[in-house]
Amino acid sequence: MTRSVPLLPLRDIIVFPHMVVPLFVGREKSINALEEAMAADKELLLAAQKKAKTNDPNEDDIFQVGTIGHIIQLLRLPDGTVKVLVEGKKRARIESYAQTSPYFLAEIEEIEDADDGTTEIKALMRSVQAVFDKYVALNKRIPPEMLVSVQTIEDPGRLADTIVAHLSLKLIDKQGILETESPAKRLEKLYELMQAEIEILQVEKKIRTRVKKQMEKSQKEYYLNEQMQAIQKELG
Repeated sequence: MTRSVPLLPLRDIIVFPHMVVPLFVGREKSINALEEAMAADKELLLAAQKKAKTNDPNEDDIFQVGTIGHIIQLLRLPDGTVKVLVEGKKRARIESYAQTSPYFLAEIEEIEDADDGTTEIKALMRSVQAVFDKYVALNKRIPPEMLVSVQTIEDPGRLADTIVAHLSLKLIDKQGILETESPAKRLEKLYELMQAEIEILQVEKKIRTRVKKQMEKSQKEYYLNEQMQAIQKELG
């Protein structure tokens, strides 16, 4: 069953279900969409643009799968932009556009998670949680308390969506996970992406350690040379 909701095109972020995120909105069309949502039930579709640089996107510039978002708070800033706090609720697919001006109004259909309730998915969830542990240990930008909340999630779809929201992945990779209806397939993709990221982070760590050692060695040699010169001056 389709329904109409205002659409907010996002430049360089994918909002997932269960994710609360602040957005800064400056484009007139987008502000109109927010105002329309505020006047109704505070719901709108958050869908990413295919290219962040597109200033005035049309229907073809926006991905077909997005997330229904609920506006928690809206703040108008003195410079005319709007800061909005939204919570992702559910995946949805754009079936068509009812209008494109003065804001996008999309006909959407909600996407239900496929039922993957097997023993295998429990094993997959444990594997993904373990790899996420490793990832957090190497990536200091993720708060350690995230590990605690991830370990308590029992729903596979929610686990995948919570983890992916905190990973430094390309927009197209995140969009791919958003478009994957099966929680098991989502977790598999995440597992692969995290393993690849961990390899990169481990190499970066090795390089940093090597550079640090070289710098320490150079500093020691510099101080020794300075001391030697000072002693020679005194003796001379």
